[in-house]
Amino acid sequence: MIKITIPNNNINERKYILDVVFNEFLGIEFSFKIGSKEYEIELQNKKVFIIKDTFFNKYPKDLEYLHIDNIPSKIEELDIFAASFFMFTRWEEYVNKNRDAHNRFPAYESLAYKQGFLDRPIINEYVEKLKRMLLGFDNRIVFKKYRYQFVLTHDIDTPFKFYSVASSIRALAGDLIKRRDIKLFSQNLVSFVKSKFNYKKDPFYTFDFILKMNKKYNISSYFFFMSGGTTNKDNFYKISDKRIKQLAQDIKKDKNFIGIHPSYNSYDNSQQFQKEKKKLEDTLSLVIKYGRQHYLNFVIPDTWQNWENENMVFDSTLGYADRPGFRCGICYEFNVFNILTREKLNLKEKPLIVMECSLFEDRYLNLSYDDSYNKVISLMNTVKKYNGEFVLLWHNDRLANNEQRNLYKRILEY
Repeated sequence: MIKITIPNNNINERKYILDVVFNEFLGIEFSFKIGSKEYEIELQNKKVFIIKDTFFNKYPKDLEYLHIDNIPSKIEELDIFAASFFMFTRWEEYVNKNRDAHNRFPAYESLAYKQGFLDRPIINEYVEKLKRMLLGFDNRIVFKKYRYQFVLTHDIDTPFKFYSVASSIRALAGDLIKRRDIKLFSQNLVSFVKSKFNYKKDPFYTFDFILKMNKKYNISSYFFFMSGGTTNKDNFYKISDKRIKQLAQDIKKDKNFIGIHPSYNSYDNSQQFQKEKKKLEDTLSLVIKYGRQHYLNFVIPDTWQNWENENMVFDSTLGYADRPGFRCGICYEFNVFNILTREKLNLKEKPLIVMECSLFEDRYLNLSYDDSYNKVISLMNTVKKYNGEFVLLWHNDRLANNEQRNLYKRILEY
């Protein structure tokens, strides 16, 4: 066991990040005590090296660091522990109140975007440097081994294009009146009629295709279901619908996983989250342990605390809607921290790396499908370099588009 001596301030914060870096990432047990000006690390062979404290000593009072003026101008200004704490806890998002139209913290407000390292898992890079440093003092150290994982997820917002007669009429009328596209109207009318005889013929019901691809490539997916909501961005289906319950059975039968996709306004509403989780569990006869917030809506630290209070195992919300990349600066899952209560939580974050619509939607990157493929593969190869988890989100309704379906196939084939 190694021994780490730390300064006498921000003790909970320091203990948390040492736990994550040494125990969770490196697989090294340590003890710690208070009594130094820097981080003094004594190895089992009694050799000692020091990592200079470049951040927390500047703000010795509890929570004093939580101010927008204290966001570093460059991540390189921080020591490895302060940098990791900055990226993992997302305290940057707590002090920077700028938000997009959905009250989300956008990528372009982040230090990672401004300094050009959003496409780099920068804390993975720092951890590798720390490994080399430790081995330089003691080459007998054995680190935790990692294996690359492709984590495929699907947020089920709209399982059916023609869920109800009223919504179907609106969609068809839009083809004629708003879009003035007779061909599209004819195609959708045919799809509507077919779907009334066989719901699996609905264009958005792409689950048979998804499950077929999973079998072909030996992949298990996470499917995140909605079970309520209070806005017009929710309630596009009922979890009690017999078609949805059958879908859940098909998913479980194929050794995939079911989680929750809490509604648009639930991210800062603990009662709403609790209500939706209970309804999903009761309806599908499952214990729900993981999921992702609808629209990637998230607020520090409330959302994490809500999930912790409901004994969730992991959340996978933390990717940006407007850009793919490493919002948390890491491609490993990690235990999260409530910056206000100053407590390490049992909940883990499994960071989202790519959401499909971030790539090619006009409001986001607006890439071609070839460029989207290249972007995904580049990020995937970066994750492979660190034997991390590449978490991909693909909505089922997007696979109604043949070009997107082909892109999806290409990525799975890779």
